[in-house]
Amino acid sequence: MPELPDIAAYISALEPRIVAQPIEQIRLASPFLLRTAQPPIKQVEGRMVGELRRIGKRIAIGVEGDLWLVLHLMIAGRLHWRRPAAKLAGRQNLAAFDFPNGSLVLTEAGTKHRASLYVVSGERALLSMDPGGIDVFSSNPGSFRVALTAENRTLKRALTDPRILSGIGNAYSDEILHAAQLSPIALTQKLKPDEWERLFAATRDTLTLWINRLRAEAETGFPEKVTAFRKNMAVHGRYGESCPRCGEKIQRIRYADNETNYCARCQTGGKVLADRSLSRLLRSDWPRTLDELEALKRGREN
Repeated sequence: MPELPDIAAYISALEPRIVAQPIEQIRLASPFLLRTAQPPIKQVEGRMVGELRRIGKRIAIGVEGDLWLVLHLMIAGRLHWRRPAAKLAGRQNLAAFDFPNGSLVLTEAGTKHRASLYVVSGERALLSMDPGGIDVFSSNPGSFRVALTAENRTLKRALTDPRILSGIGNAYSDEILHAAQLSPIALTQKLKPDEWERLFAATRDTLTLWINRLRAEAETGFPEKVTAFRKNMAVHGRYGESCPRCGEKIQRIRYADNETNYCARCQTGGKVLADRSLSRLLRSDWPRTLDELEALKRGREN
């Protein structure tokens, strides 16, 4: 799912292309994309784009008359800038927003179409789309800590809850926790003061790093390859590869459609966290430390 740095890159690329331009036509290839009936989407056509905003992991396009198009890309939704009046051929093409200088096309890979489009009127209706998480860049260490300790959750879950923090998901939470050298399963109400300092700094620094990188890429062309797996990431999507800090192999916890990547030596004191499916299978044989994990691997090879 595109997260805060990806959304920031999209907005940076879109602003010079569509702000102060009229939306000539909106073409929907999927009737399930649009989730609102009022105001009618046709009311947006012909109106000039005034501004773009990030609402959590959503992109809001504001047009004349205080109307807003709100796009939620979900996991597989992506945006593309194509020639004017680009054709919507193929099942992945869900919608096109036509401007005089090009078409903004929304695609979604896979068979489960979860991306959504809302049309809302007024600032209050727009703010109602916000899940409520705080923006780490407008917070301070105190408000950051208060938000994350409202409930005693694991750090991984707290960082990715949109009601707690705005715009952070599976990928960048892994990067933040690695930078802070904290376990993804550490409980928020158990952290020490120095750990809170590391977490707050790592959250800001990691997001700033990737926002700047992706915005710089967007300056040379529209971001067509938005992905949760970036080659310069420290741990996310790098299971089995070497940790850039200590050289130990990156570990993972898999659950549902997601996985958490971490370095056991840097983040968990050498403890290998239980993978739900594998630990059920191995039970008492599940390795608790890196040494036990290596012994288990050697045993399988022999």
